[in-house]
Amino acid sequence: MDALLAPDWANAALVTIDVQRDYLEPGGPLASGGLCSVLPGVGRLVREFRRSGLPIVHVVRFYLEAEEVDLPRRAAVEAGGPLLRPGTPGAELVDEAKPHPDLKMDADRLMNGGFQAIGPNEWIMYKPRWGAFYRTKLEHHLKDLGASTVVFCGASFPNGTRATVYQASERDFRIVLARDAVVGLYDRGEEELAQIGVSVLPSGEIADALAVPVA
Repeated sequence: MDALLAPDWANAALVTIDVQRDYLEPGGPLASGGLCSVLPGVGRLVREFRRSGLPIVHVVRFYLEAEEVDLPRRAAVEAGGPLLRPGTPGAELVDEAKPHPDLKMDADRLMNGGFQAIGPNEWIMYKPRWGAFYRTKLEHHLKDLGASTVVFCGASFPNGTRATVYQASERDFRIVLARDAVVGLYDRGEEELAQIGVSVLPSGEIADALAVPVA
């Protein structure tokens, strides 16, 4: 692998995308077509990054006013559906991502652009659109932490995860996508990721790489 693209595991950060309970609702308007099936991989990555003391950022969405919502979802929000509404159980992180079961998000802080610290080297942040770098401080946050490599997982690849991966590439991060911890990855998409230098690896291989001491 090109030395400029190879993951720098000692300086890696994990970014989870939209791992919120409303995405688990079967048949619901935000159903991501398999978030339940990738939660074991998400949980494995979160645990390993915590064990390694490496940064974790959980990127979330809230839908409060229709004008804050992506166009394809505005009709559902205008119809009154409680989608990702701040303060509701559905807007909270899934249990597999929480550092402790009683964690609650500070929606006001998040929607004002702040990062909510939820543990050592672990935060939640809000994104206003598909991509997590759009109109947020994520790039500066990661670079201030010294992260050169970003590992992505969550829901779902065709929407928020893919948009965020491409934005990360534009910012010269080394990128890893966890194959079994992201919803909706398909063969053509994986081929296109390879063309922009993204490493697509199973969560177990990522966990093993983090466990190897750096010489």
